[in-house]
Amino acid sequence: MPKRHAILPVKDVNQQVFVRRLAHYLKKSKKVELPEWVDFVKTGYAKELPPNTQDWLYVRMAAVIRRVYMRCPSGVGALARRFGT
Repeated sequence: MPKRHAILPVKDVNQQVFVRRLAHYLKKSKKVELPEWVDFVKTGYAKELPPNTQDWLYVRMAAVIRRVYMRCPSGVGALARRFGT
């Protein structure tokens, strides 16, 4: 008999595990196409090198999705302060 998983709200789940699994889902579902410049872009103007991991953009998207869900009326300025440099 298969295991049944409890359905938990996002607030009750460890955020690192949630973001990692959501990023894996985004990558696996292929609903999001990565732009061509993803290998060359930096994550901020103060950074010298691009991120080391190949899946960094999926992780960033998952973190933004979680942040918008947790703090529903989120503006661009708040997200720029949180995820910008």
